[in-house]
Amino acid sequence: MIDSHADGRVRTITIDRPDARNALTWDGLDELEAAVAAADEPVIFLEGAGPAFCAGADLDVVAELDGDGAEEFAKRGQRVARAVETSSAVVVAGIDGAARGGGLELALACDVRVATPEATFGEPGVTFGLFGAWGGTVRLPRVIGEGNALEFALSGRIVDAETALEMGLVSRIVADPRSIATEIAENAPDALTVLKRRLRDDADRETRERREAEAFAELVAAHADDVAALRGED
Repeated sequence: MIDSHADGRVRTITIDRPDARNALTWDGLDELEAAVAAADEPVIFLEGAGPAFCAGADLDVVAELDGDGAEEFAKRGQRVARAVETSSAVVVAGIDGAARGGGLELALACDVRVATPEATFGEPGVTFGLFGAWGGTVRLPRVIGEGNALEFALSGRIVDAETALEMGLVSRIVADPRSIATEIAENAPDALTVLKRRLRDDADRETRERREAEAFAELVAAHADDVAALRGED
């Protein structure tokens, strides 16, 4: 269900179940988590095969869950989203077609979300009595603000790429999202990792600023020759 291959500094991870709009089962979640954990490239490009990014949880699986099973399935999806969010790699979601429910939640866990003009987004579970539970209620307000998150989630509406851009749900609309992953991968890998950690840090302000200064000092020491070469070009 999950295909993973490297091309230079970019590891492409594809949810490869196009006949089911890349909906994820128990095994699919485990495979995705393993692929993210095994990546040692500085950038991961996450995509879906075929005409959808990811439809989220496989409804055939959800229909068979009892209360305990439903909680465990939610926790499994949350664990995978955390693996994406905390990966040392910069994770770029390339969203082409539908991102629904858990698929949208996986995209929210990524560091950068890039859409094609054909991309659409939604949390439609509320229309039939459910909601996405792979960390979406935590991340959605952080990404688009509480007001937008409440309206978007409670309405169950589907939005197109342009609306998603206006909401801040994606940062760019491009024909080839992979090009953004390649662009990011051209930068220094250690600086990418440090920047991701600093921007993701949710400690208090004083702690974040201290860590920022320490990380900057480490990078200056590591790239002293590069800095000297740049200075010589001035």
